[in-house]
Amino acid sequence: MLIGLSIRDVVLIDRLDLSFRPGLCVLTGETGAGKSILLDALGLALGVRAESGLVRRGAEQATVSAEFTLPAKHPARALLKEAGLAVDDDALVLRRTVGGDGRSRAFIADQPASIALLRQVGEALVEIEGQFAQRGLLDPATHREALDAYGVAETDIQTLAGAWQAWRVTVTDHEAAAQRLQAAQAEEAFLRHAMSELETLEPQPGEETSLADERGLMQNRERLTEALDSALAELAGERGGERALQAALRHVARVKDKAGGRLDAAAAALERAAVEAREAVAAIEAQARALGGDSNRLEQIEERLFALRALARKHNVAVDGLAGLRAEIAAKLGALEAGGDGVETLKRAVNAARDAYVKAADKVSAARRAAAAKLDPAVMKELKPLKLEKARFATVLTALGEAEWGPHGRERVHFEVATNPGAPAGPLAKVASGGELSRFMLALKVVLARTSPVPTLVFDEVDSGIGGAVAAAVGDRLHRLGQELQVLVVTHSPQVAARGAHHWRVEKSQAAQKTSTRVEELSADARREEIARMLSGASITAEARAAAASLMAGARA
Repeated sequence: MLIGLSIRDVVLIDRLDLSFRPGLCVLTGETGAGKSILLDALGLALGVRAESGLVRRGAEQATVSAEFTLPAKHPARALLKEAGLAVDDDALVLRRTVGGDGRSRAFIADQPASIALLRQVGEALVEIEGQFAQRGLLDPATHREALDAYGVAETDIQTLAGAWQAWRVTVTDHEAAAQRLQAAQAEEAFLRHAMSELETLEPQPGEETSLADERGLMQNRERLTEALDSALAELAGERGGERALQAALRHVARVKDKAGGRLDAAAAALERAAVEAREAVAAIEAQARALGGDSNRLEQIEERLFALRALARKHNVAVDGLAGLRAEIAAKLGALEAGGDGVETLKRAVNAARDAYVKAADKVSAARRAAAAKLDPAVMKELKPLKLEKARFATVLTALGEAEWGPHGRERVHFEVATNPGAPAGPLAKVASGGELSRFMLALKVVLARTSPVPTLVFDEVDSGIGGAVAAAVGDRLHRLGQELQVLVVTHSPQVAARGAHHWRVEKSQAAQKTSTRVEELSADARREEIARMLSGASITAEARAAAASLMAGARA
C-alpha cells in the first residue's frame, strides 16, 4: 500500500509531501490544477519513461520518492531478492531523479537499481487504470494470471509447472542419450578396428621404459660381453682370484691353531671373500649367458617399441596411456551394445512425463473454463449499472499447438469486449473508447479485487463523460474496491468524491513570478464545500451545499 509520496521540483510542484491511508482516496480540483502532474510524478517513482519536461523550470533535477508498506510474502520481495537487493524492513521506498537533460537514476531502498527493475517492482505495487494506461489488465499477458487467481487452485498451477519441468528434463536426457548413441554408432567401425589393434599388441603399463632399458643393454652387448669375459678370467681362470683366495685360506687354516687365535679374523675374512668371489662369478656368468642369448633380441625390442609408439601417435596418447585407452574403448563398445536399450528406456520415461503433464494441464484447463464461466457473468453484472448494458465481455481460451505448450498450460487466455450489439469482439484497449475502457477496468477490478496481488489501484478520471446514476454507480464500485484494496481516484464527479474515505484538493496558485500546484487534505466541512463547488461551479449556493451534504450522508449510509 502507498503510504507516502514526496515530490521535489516536478513541473509546477516545488515541494510536496503527501501521506496516504487505506480505502478510497479521492483527488479533486479544477481542470489544469495539476492533478495529472501528481500521477506523472507517481509514475516516475514506478519506473515509467522520464522526460526532461517534468523538471521544474529553474531546477537542476526533479526527485520523486514513493513509500510503500511491503508485507512479508509480497511478490515484490522475490523480485528484489533475485536482483540481490536486501530489504528487511516492512516499508519500501522507490526513488527516481530526473535531470534537466532527461537522464534519470533509480533507487530502491536507497540502493541504486536499474530502471527496468524499478518498473517491475512498481508494477507489483501499483496498477494505474485509465484511457491512456498501458499496464495492468490492458496487457493481455496479465489475463491468464488474473483468471487463474480468480478460479484455479494454486496447487494445480504448481503441479502443472512441476510436470512441465519434469517432462523437459526427461526430454533433455533422452535427446542427449540419443546423440551419444548416434555418435557412438558413427564411430563403431573405428572403435572395433582400434580395439583389434590394441588386443593384438597387448600394451602393458610401464612397458616402454622397460623395453628402452633393455634396448640400451643390447646396444652395448659386445663391450659388456668382453668386460664380463675378462672379469671371469681374472676371477675363475687357472691363476684367477678365486683360486688364489682358496689357496690362501688353506695356508692360513693349517697354522691358525698354532697362532693362539691371532689368525681367526684373517681366516674369516678370507672365507667371506671366497664366498663373495664365487657369487660374483655366478652373477657374471648369468649376465654373460643373458647377453649371449637370442641374437635377434635387439631387433625384436626395437620392433616392439616402434609398434607401441606408432599406435600411441595414432591415438594421440602416451605409450603408457595405451592400456588405459584399451579399457576406455572397451567401455564405449559395451555402452554401445547397451545404449539402444538405455535410449528406449528414456523414451518411455519421456512419454510417461508427457502424459503426466497432459493430465495436469487438462485439470488446469477445466478449472480455467469453469472460472471463465463464472467470471464473464460476474463482469457483465457490473457493466449494466455503469451504462454498458449493451456491451459483452468474454474470456477467450485459445488452444495452443504442442510446440507452444509451456509451464502455464496448453491455452492462451485473453479478455475480449464488444461495446455494441452485433459489433465484433476484440481486445479491451482496441475496442473500448477512453471512458468505456475505464469503466470496463473498474468492473473487472471489482470482480477480481479479492484475488489481486497489487495492493494499490489508481483510476484516472474513470468518471469521464458520465453523470447522475452512472456516476453514482461508479462511486459505489470504487467504494467497494476501497474496502479490499487501496484506491486512488482522480475525479470530477461529486458522486464519486462523496464516496471517498479520504479527500485531497489540488489547486494552482499564482504569484507575481511563480505558478505552483499545492495539495490539501480536506476536513469534513472542507469536503462539503469542495463537493458543492463540483456541483454548482464557481458560485457555491446554499442548494449546492445541501446537495453536497446529502451526497456525503448517502455515502456514509
